[in-house]
Amino acid sequence: MLLNRKDDTMLTTDKDQFLLNGEPFRILSGSIHYFRVVPGYWRDRLEKLKACGLNTVETYIPWNFHEPHKHDFRFDGMRDIEAFIKEADALGLYVILRPSPYICAEWEMGGLPAWLLKDRDMMLRCADPSYLQHVKEYYDVLLPKLATYQYSKGGPVIAFQIENEYGAYGNDKAYLNAIKRMYEAHGIQELLFTSDGPDMIKAGSLDNVLTTLNFGSKVKEAYQQLEDYKPGSPKLCAEFWIGWFDSWGNPHHTREADNTGDVFNDMLEAGGSVNFYMFHGGTNFHFYNGANHYQTYEPTITSYDYDALLTESGDITAKYRSVHDVLQHYHSQLEPLPTFKTERLGPQTIKMTRSVSIFDTLPSVSRRLQSKAPLSMEQADQAYGYMLYRTQVPGKGAYTIDLEPIRDRAYLYINGEFKKTFYRNDKIKEITLDFPNEVNIFEIFVENMGRVNYGKYLKDRKGLIDNIWINNQYMFDWEMYAIELEDFSLDFSDQTETRYPKFYTGEVTLDQPKDTFINLDGWKKGNVFVNGFNLGRYWEVGPQKTLYLPGPLLVKGVNTLCVLELEGTATDHILFTDQPNLG
Repeated sequence: MLLNRKDDTMLTTDKDQFLLNGEPFRILSGSIHYFRVVPGYWRDRLEKLKACGLNTVETYIPWNFHEPHKHDFRFDGMRDIEAFIKEADALGLYVILRPSPYICAEWEMGGLPAWLLKDRDMMLRCADPSYLQHVKEYYDVLLPKLATYQYSKGGPVIAFQIENEYGAYGNDKAYLNAIKRMYEAHGIQELLFTSDGPDMIKAGSLDNVLTTLNFGSKVKEAYQQLEDYKPGSPKLCAEFWIGWFDSWGNPHHTREADNTGDVFNDMLEAGGSVNFYMFHGGTNFHFYNGANHYQTYEPTITSYDYDALLTESGDITAKYRSVHDVLQHYHSQLEPLPTFKTERLGPQTIKMTRSVSIFDTLPSVSRRLQSKAPLSMEQADQAYGYMLYRTQVPGKGAYTIDLEPIRDRAYLYINGEFKKTFYRNDKIKEITLDFPNEVNIFEIFVENMGRVNYGKYLKDRKGLIDNIWINNQYMFDWEMYAIELEDFSLDFSDQTETRYPKFYTGEVTLDQPKDTFINLDGWKKGNVFVNGFNLGRYWEVGPQKTLYLPGPLLVKGVNTLCVLELEGTATDHILFTDQPNLG
């Protein structure tokens, strides 16, 4: 038995309240996404959650993190969801899991794997037989792992989410019931729930499943909408939005601590339960940031600080103290706020001593393909990163090029010479370029900046999603290089190119690894890798100006740093600093 309790009674509902072990129970939860925190810090973040006065941790489970390619299931390292559950259990915390196929979460494609988009006929998030078969095959692997940790089996997991904010996407109740049956087929007995914004609960809920709410203010109004729809239901705000996420080129979001504390107190006074979204935001490592698309495409930044109770680097905030103060009024036994101190490396400069153009490293960093017409990343079985497209354009002349098929950002070259940067948000989709030779090599280096994670544009294919119209013709016979950079090596020995993108590498020797932040002043756009780990993207447009580097990613002794700069740099070094700059 993993948790002390009176019997095997699960979390249940009785009229407008929750019961655990047959006694009234209030869920006081916080979201920590294990996939946004290095495993070496899971326990630290969970200890701080418990010290705040919360009794439960909640996490999504992103499908694309665990099955990045079809039948390629991964549950090691940062993907070890079972180890995360065990860490929470060891601290006496309950766990709420949200393994719904779709999670949103400002995560790449809302957690759906990119390979689903290879089938152009498949319909997502509905009872399409092809889609449901893929979900089933994933759940056949995932759910038996999770079932072991159910509360009814002596574990800490007290509830599972069926689908996430489905009312904001569709109305297929047959789909929701199909997911529910999959849970039941794998022996999931714990409380099941759906979660939606208050005005979306009718389409996103099931009659025989708990309906929960997602909101950040106007408590009475939200609870009244739930009461109108399902009278006498327990009040659980499954996502109490206490901050917000940021996108490249837009301002950094914050929310006052006092406001968070006041709204939280209103929930408690009304008898509600709550899950703070986020308790600790963490980081969109690798290429896993998502994007939103309403009027324009807006990719999410690398930091997922979220202005949460803990900062991206795990420090407690004024908001944390405000929530702790509120809980002390309800739980007199709550311990005084402990002192947490994070040690950091002192400021230092790391010189980049070697560089090489990505065009000179294609054999070691990419996978080559050929096709009559250009393939999208999904057609090429590529999930993330970059794709280089190359073809021949015959004849001299100033030719008009339709760039609309590019997703998301591209660098154009003619005969090895850089000509133009294009971004999908650019208002002008056609350009005219001069092709000087009878036979010209035309190259398009495309960056996938993150698939849309919410709304009607979930089918956000990347790379060239159609052929390019040049001089009133399609060009055929394309050579392509898929560049995912999951595990790569660089060859500096044979350099013929000087053009960007370029890799830059340097080393730093440390006596004691500690947290730090990488300042990238002078660099324009790209990714940073530390000892082979992809920290994520940087971009001079901000708001984010530093990348968080957790101490567990560093080693005692020599550490290798690699920067992939896409556009050109004005410096030959990066800086370690002890303070973040999120704008």
